[in-house]
Amino acid sequence: MSIVSVRPRSARPLLPGTTTRVKAARLDWVLMLAAAGLLAIGTLLVWSATSARDDLTAGDPAAYLKKQLVNIAIGVVLGVLVAATDHRWVRILAPLVYVLSVVGLLLVLVMGSTINGSRSWIQIGGMSVQPAEFAKLAVVIGMALLVAERTENSLTRREVGSRDVLGMLAIAGLPALLILLQPDLGTMLVLSATVFGVIAVSGARRRWLVGLAVGAVGVAVLAVQLHVLKSYQLDRFLAFTDPMLDPRGAGYNTTQARIAIGNGGIFGQGLFGGSQTRSGFVPEQHTDFIFTVAGEELGLVGSAVLIALLGVVLWRALRIASRADDLFGRVAAAGIACWFGFQAFQNIGMCLGIMPVTGVPLPLVSYGGSSMFASLMALGLLQNVHLRSKEGIGVARSRLHRSRF
Repeated sequence: MSIVSVRPRSARPLLPGTTTRVKAARLDWVLMLAAAGLLAIGTLLVWSATSARDDLTAGDPAAYLKKQLVNIAIGVVLGVLVAATDHRWVRILAPLVYVLSVVGLLLVLVMGSTINGSRSWIQIGGMSVQPAEFAKLAVVIGMALLVAERTENSLTRREVGSRDVLGMLAIAGLPALLILLQPDLGTMLVLSATVFGVIAVSGARRRWLVGLAVGAVGVAVLAVQLHVLKSYQLDRFLAFTDPMLDPRGAGYNTTQARIAIGNGGIFGQGLFGGSQTRSGFVPEQHTDFIFTVAGEELGLVGSAVLIALLGVVLWRALRIASRADDLFGRVAAAGIACWFGFQAFQNIGMCLGIMPVTGVPLPLVSYGGSSMFASLMALGLLQNVHLRSKEGIGVARSRLHRSRF
């Protein structure tokens, strides 16, 4: 009797290119398209904000356009590397990322450059690096790793306890202290909101959240009473309450930002046509006040599109967090959503005059290499979490099945 060998269907080799198509099908394309839209709009806004500024471009109207495209290209490469890295290696490398971010913050205090009253940048050749931007991502993954390791490896306990919360606060505390010493109040506010969100999502008891909120208010009041804040920081808060207290000083940025946005009306004055933007009346318009360019030149409609794209990014990040298969992925994705959400609110809010001026970039939109790199790496981490979730695998199977017919 002859025996015929039959290869199981599951053992058949994949056709050339199938593995690549499987990975591509599992990506969160809605997140990618929203991010691509923000990058495209941001690049145009940066170009518009700088093309008429000879003091910035040295006579080359496209200087910042080229720089922004290079920043995006490098950031995309970093994001792809994070997305493609095996999730086990992401967890192994998390402590190294955290240590490197702390070292960077220490180097800022030793050899950093002071810009606008804050020692936040390290000059490397002709490039400025802001370690505080990478510290946001490092704190998120550090806290996520701690709570995941302690709860997943526990045989008797699956909830987050007081020791876990204290551990997460310790992880965030060191970078926060170094950022305060710069001082960089804007980044500190974003980091605080991110930490609060991570602790809330991790499953900590409500009393911890209430205690942290009350403690934050108490620390803020104490900082003002003890004159811990710099004079220019207090002036910004006073100008936030009433910009006309010092219209040519601390209130100047807010006043000019409101004028620029008000000039835009419903449909705007047209890209490269904003009067305030072309005249350079709004300081730091290509970085912290980039939203004023959108308001003036794209109007209410264009600004709404920009905000909607940011909303899509936040929605997908929260969706990825809710569908994550492990605690590390859920906490990390939710932390990124908190980071992007509060920072976008802070940036747009200070342009509209509903938040004090603190100097934070608009994620994926503002000019700046460090911010762009950190943001795209965070998006890469979101894709990494999505790729290994059941939803990502299910979507891939569905798309590949439809492609065969």
